[in-house]
Amino acid sequence: MERTLFEPEHELFRESFRKFLDQHVAPNHERWEEAGVVDRAVWLEAGKQGFLGMAVPEEFGGGGVKDFRYNAIVTEETTKGMYSGLGFGLHNDVIAPYLLELANDEQKARWLPGFCTGEIITAIAMTEPGTGSDLQGIKTRAVRDGDDWILNGSKTFITNGINSDIVIVVAQTDPEKGAMGFSLLVVERDMPGFTRGRNLDKIGLKAQDTAELSFDNVRVPGKNLLGTEGMGFIHLMQNLPQERLSIAVMAAAAMESCLDLTCQYVRDRKAFGKPIGAQQNTRFVLAELATKTTAVRVFVDHCITLLNQEKLSPEDAAKAKWWSTEEQIDLITKCLQLHGGYGYMREYPIAKAYMDARVQTIYGGTTEIMKEIIGRSLKLA
Repeated sequence: MERTLFEPEHELFRESFRKFLDQHVAPNHERWEEAGVVDRAVWLEAGKQGFLGMAVPEEFGGGGVKDFRYNAIVTEETTKGMYSGLGFGLHNDVIAPYLLELANDEQKARWLPGFCTGEIITAIAMTEPGTGSDLQGIKTRAVRDGDDWILNGSKTFITNGINSDIVIVVAQTDPEKGAMGFSLLVVERDMPGFTRGRNLDKIGLKAQDTAELSFDNVRVPGKNLLGTEGMGFIHLMQNLPQERLSIAVMAAAAMESCLDLTCQYVRDRKAFGKPIGAQQNTRFVLAELATKTTAVRVFVDHCITLLNQEKLSPEDAAKAKWWSTEEQIDLITKCLQLHGGYGYMREYPIAKAYMDARVQTIYGGTTEIMKEIIGRSLKLA
């Protein structure tokens, strides 16, 4: 089905980004997977070519265009190339809105130029060892000390955790106020007491640096409070729909690329004297997967349009996130089955896609949490 989402300028951007991936990512990604982290140089090159901070005003070095379609192109092409080490999606889709909407003028001048050049790599620290999707269970604590905050606690599963230069940390600042007692503090790389633990050993996304972070009496200046004190939980809820849509964009792109490579495989691979694709079962399986892929694509593209119109609700973002990622895993599982024994070999792209996809239904809010958000909106009780 023909897509109608993009304009000619978007396709020019896509062509440029593909060239960037071919020249600066493809030759290096296997090495990055072995190292568990990408080179910082790729961030600098992405910044130089305008692939970071597309929505950031030009005065800070950004693209000056608030249009999520550009973000979607970066995610789609990165996903189709299986370049899972690049943390650009988190940087552009998740962190940028916090800095653009919550940072004051001084903070914007301090952080946004480096954000756009790739000199400042960003992360957000929500999840803790004892709390996953339950954000209200966060125990990391920040206590006032004059104009500063003293931060203590630990976070885990933090994307860009090794490379990050600034980390938005969700912390309790007034435990007596419940959900209204959380604030966002920006911790910078060299602050005493801020340490990085293991670069976590995951089953997929091998080149993506996902780390444990610890805060031991970290003195965070008052000027690093992001947004309004006590409004941290509200700030998170306002920004989560775009994060969840970003994951759905990834799911839709992965479904398309895995479907394509599987169709090509069954054309070439022969069994019982003819291509696997000539078997009725193969045709029926792929017909079903092709239909679901189109349905996911249409829904996700519609959500992108709604987001650009500032009309994407948390419930619709939750629908897009859980449904697309569950369909992604189902499709890749069936495509791997059609590869037979070769699908289990890590040298085949479908095997890598299988391992990289498994986290999609977990991070950004689990499928179960997404269904809870949708269920509550139905006002059934």
